[in-house]
Amino acid sequence: MNIKEVDVLIIGAGPAGSLAAREASKNGAKTLIIDKKSEIGTPKRCAEGIMSGVLERVHVTPDERWIARKIDGARIVSPNNTSAWFTPETLETPATGIILERKVFDKHMTMDAIREGAEVMIKTEALSMKREGDGYLVDIKSFNKEYNQIKAHIVIGADGPEGHVARWAELNTKVPLAEMESGLQYEMTNLKMKNNSVIQFFFGSVAPGGYAWIFPKGYDTANVGIDISGIKAEKSAVKYLNDFIANCDETKDGQIVEINAGGNPLCGIFDKIITDNVMLVGDAAGCVSPITGGGIDTALESGMIAGRVAAKAIKNRDYSEEKLQEYADYIDSHLGKKFKKYIAIRDVLYNSSDEDLDEYITALANANITKLSTKSLIKVVMKISPRKLFKLRKILL
Repeated sequence: MNIKEVDVLIIGAGPAGSLAAREASKNGAKTLIIDKKSEIGTPKRCAEGIMSGVLERVHVTPDERWIARKIDGARIVSPNNTSAWFTPETLETPATGIILERKVFDKHMTMDAIREGAEVMIKTEALSMKREGDGYLVDIKSFNKEYNQIKAHIVIGADGPEGHVARWAELNTKVPLAEMESGLQYEMTNLKMKNNSVIQFFFGSVAPGGYAWIFPKGYDTANVGIDISGIKAEKSAVKYLNDFIANCDETKDGQIVEINAGGNPLCGIFDKIITDNVMLVGDAAGCVSPITGGGIDTALESGMIAGRVAAKAIKNRDYSEEKLQEYADYIDSHLGKKFKKYIAIRDVLYNSSDEDLDEYITALANANITKLSTKSLIKVVMKISPRKLFKLRKILL
């Protein structure tokens, strides 16, 4: 057996894994990332959008090479096709962001980790792991066949919602069916978008228990996708998405150039995301918005903090759950509490009838909203139906 020994092993080279590697290595830990794919960043698993300020908070300098489109607003569409537009013409505080080219972005995040001293092995799959001494021994199947085992003091699971690290470490990350969305997305071209600088959300029976979206990547190119509830939907995600595309004037003449599919957990942060020698980050930890299913921003943040905590634990030669608790506490205070409020919003939004959604979105369309935020939207809809939306009052407090 050829064994490679490191301080920190990160399984998964997505944004969370690469940020964890960057920070762990920068702070002195001998760090290795492995990823089972032969190309980092493929296949993409999201609509690729992030809001302004996210990258700066995790010390990533925007690079035009991985920015597909700059965004300056949003559109929310009701079942009866009423639109609430939020653009520079209506907002005092612009709602800006970018659409990433994830295939390029993810590679650049990994390259940044390499520049800080991390090592990367692609086309390397973790097969199992078991506790040995003061760490874990991980069996791998690697393209270069130089090693078949890796020994690490700390293992960071950045292997997504279908990952294995949590199960191997006996951390319960099972997602209830009611909180698992089925997602499907096409990258399409030849679209006729009304405004190719805004992201668009479509709610109601077009996507039961979820929503459809159009996220522009160019003047006539966009990610067009759908998330549906596994217990509310009566058809497959393919059928719902194809029906949406056929009935939407902006997409009906488009052509598909890429297909992506996967599950989105909307349960919020899992109850336990650390144990002795192990941390979970990104989607593997439940760092996914319970409303939208978006998770690039929270993946980056969770990875950054996990990497720093891991490096500190390595310096102190203490890899216990107690030592890693600093990471779990950060995630709970910065994401967990916020996500619990988002779950309340999700439950109201995705359980509303088409008629209710028409009423809510019409109110948004007619309101004078000058700053786009979750709280500002809730304040508007609360005024038209305070009893029905009573459970959302705590979010405003």
